[in-house]
Amino acid sequence: MTDEGLQVFSDEAEDLLLVAEKALLGLDDLSNKEETAEGVNDLFRTFHTIKGAAGLFALNSVVEFTHVVESVLGDIREGTLPLDKDLVSLFLLSRDHLEVLVDSALNGVVEISGAIKTTDDALIERLNYYLGLNSVLDKSTTPTIENAEQSDNDGVENQNWHISLRYGIHALSNGMDPISFISYLNKIGEIKSIIIMGDAIPVWSEFEAENCYLGFEIALYAPNSNKAEIEDVFEFVQDDCKIRILPPHSYIESYIQLIEQLPEKDLRLGDILLACGALTKLEIDGVLNIQDVMIDDVTVSGEDIAKSRLGDIAVEQKVVDQTIIDAAINKQTTNKLNRNNEQQTIRVNAGKLENLVNLVGELVIGTANAEISAIRLADPKMNEAMENLLRLVEEVRDTALGLRMMPIGETFSRFNRVVREVSRDLGKEIDLCITGEDTELDKTLIEKIGDPLMHLVRNAIDHGIELPEERIALGKPAKGVVNLDAFHESGSIVIRIKDDGRGLQKEKLLSKALQNGLIQEGQQLTDQEIYQLIFTAGFSTADQVSNLSGRGVGMDVVRTNIESLRGTIEITSEQGIGSSITIRLPLTLAIIDGFQIRVGDGKYIVPLDIIEECLELDKSLDGESKGANYLNLRGEILPFMYLSDLFGEKRNVSEGHRDDIIVVKCGGKKAGFVVDELLGEHQTVIKPLGEIFKNLKGISGATILGSGEVAMVIDTPAMINLVINAGNDQSVTSKL
Repeated sequence: MTDEGLQVFSDEAEDLLLVAEKALLGLDDLSNKEETAEGVNDLFRTFHTIKGAAGLFALNSVVEFTHVVESVLGDIREGTLPLDKDLVSLFLLSRDHLEVLVDSALNGVVEISGAIKTTDDALIERLNYYLGLNSVLDKSTTPTIENAEQSDNDGVENQNWHISLRYGIHALSNGMDPISFISYLNKIGEIKSIIIMGDAIPVWSEFEAENCYLGFEIALYAPNSNKAEIEDVFEFVQDDCKIRILPPHSYIESYIQLIEQLPEKDLRLGDILLACGALTKLEIDGVLNIQDVMIDDVTVSGEDIAKSRLGDIAVEQKVVDQTIIDAAINKQTTNKLNRNNEQQTIRVNAGKLENLVNLVGELVIGTANAEISAIRLADPKMNEAMENLLRLVEEVRDTALGLRMMPIGETFSRFNRVVREVSRDLGKEIDLCITGEDTELDKTLIEKIGDPLMHLVRNAIDHGIELPEERIALGKPAKGVVNLDAFHESGSIVIRIKDDGRGLQKEKLLSKALQNGLIQEGQQLTDQEIYQLIFTAGFSTADQVSNLSGRGVGMDVVRTNIESLRGTIEITSEQGIGSSITIRLPLTLAIIDGFQIRVGDGKYIVPLDIIEECLELDKSLDGESKGANYLNLRGEILPFMYLSDLFGEKRNVSEGHRDDIIVVKCGGKKAGFVVDELLGEHQTVIKPLGEIFKNLKGISGATILGSGEVAMVIDTPAMINLVINAGNDQSVTSKL
């Protein structure tokens, strides 16, 4: 057992468990029988793949548990066990337990014990309840077929299995009773007709009493059986007889559907026929033996010829219908085309990727220094070479950062499970609508945003959505809706959690805040300030503490985590209509396109994506004469602020100096920053500030310029809010 092999198994199991959860959550709507059957098939294949991979590494606890789950799924696929929501919940618990078993096995645990063993026993007992006496049967290797009812489709002639049986000549002398096998068929179905074939009986002079010359053509009605079960009836005589089993014609369509639903991978023709149940392992082996003999006699060789022969031989041997062979060949062709169109992927260790981005950051800083040196030398050829180098470095930077960009859909998909479980616990009916799952975000941000989103979604379910009877009384649909959306806007990613519940109750929030001493009696607050109270540590409007809420911890953690990612969070709400929480985050924490400015003696960076325009501040725009912090920008009121006042720098009031104003926009809000000088674009490697600066407002990080100087990166969303909230506050505007 190698570490590399186990790592591959671990990665594969992780992916498969996510697929299993997605398939299970899709089974909640049992009204669509076609989608339900497809979901069960996906689930069966997923558990079967995990079991097979675990078996290669002798992870017995995983194999044994997965086998039991497979058996229950096998009964559901065969139609002998109806699927309901209780079973879906049991499979979800089984999926979670399997994740624990995989982790334990990878950590070297040979035999499970303690709480894991208790859970294992309890789940197996529940699964065995659904299995009954069949719980010990291994159905994982038996391809199962959905039961097909007789219809008017083309090619449907009857509902009987056709069995062509020719016993081996030594069947009697080996102690076998040929008739007993025929009789046993009546236990799995009903024999509709049987014809005794005597074509093997020799002339009387050559007849041997101990030899068996019997052959039968049998029509068997067994709607609840599959090909492998019928073949197993003749298990003890398979080596010495010839058996050909053709399914009812109505099964052909089922086989074709199963072939189309097989996962996209490199399957040979025989593998496809085996996987869908059209051929059994014994039949495949027989056809391959015949194929080997034929290939030895053919001078022209080739893979395609061999594949076509396998199908032709199977049809000639009357073990499969030609239409099924055609469907399997079409599946192969489709898979090959899809593989040619697919992008090749490779797993990369996250640590290596992080090192690459750090090195690219240092490369950006180094080239900025080289650019300054090239400008000082004033050599045209050197400057031209430098321009080419800068362009290439920018492309390398974008490519390296692109490697860390991942769709946020995987994080969003986790909440399907949360909504399902929590809504069931609370007795609520809730739909989760997800949009924008393909929106890409830096991997580091994705890892850190999961927990805050979890709190917000659970909060929307617990506090926002009403009980069904309340909603009906209010004229709303009984089923509530929680929307989870993501999209790009002005160089940021926006994540929005919206519900159609009761909305935030401002009076209750104010009452609790007053009770907790967070505000003073008679203090006037805007709606946004009132809503932001829910993010205060220890603040909760819950009447009683539950396992979901009531301690006033979750929302405080949300704000802390979002702000640590240089993000902002805003709330809008309408009582009785619902609430919306909007999170804005930078696309990456590593390298951005910035715009360099000078304020006093200091240099600062503003993210380039949020800059609308740059203007020279003249008297026609300046609102200082009126003691206001706004100006008239082409008929639009624009609040602004002198950054020199905020950062404690002296204003440049020398004759002939003109200030510049940068107009920025973020989250639908606009503001202006008045600066002393515009220095131009700058590739910015963001360095985090130390712990001592964690409470510094208006600054989100620092960067090293090519000259070796340190420039601060302005926290633009926070600054915009500061400018807007200042209004006509004289403590600020008196300086303007």
